[in-house]
Amino acid sequence: MDTADPRGEEYIKITAIEDPIEAQLISSVLTERDIPHQVYSFYDTAFNGLFQTQKGWGKLMAPPAFRDPILEIVEDIRSNPASSGEFE
Repeated sequence: MDTADPRGEEYIKITAIEDPIEAQLISSVLTERDIPHQVYSFYDTAFNGLFQTQKGWGKLMAPPAFRDPILEIVEDIRSNPASSGEFE
């Protein structure tokens, strides 16, 4: 399902989001870089999150023109997990 933002830009699904922490991290980076986006959670209180086990936590939507840069950011975040908590 495509949607549009208040400025009238069409938004498409860019990728699935695995969990709320990933959603917050990706959204933070995209906001910092002024990349328009919307994060949608599949959580539904009526079904107590049933669809999150089938579809993933949620999805990331953005204008098609930003697809490639967003996918690079998401790949970078997913391929570089946080260290074991120790500071260098």
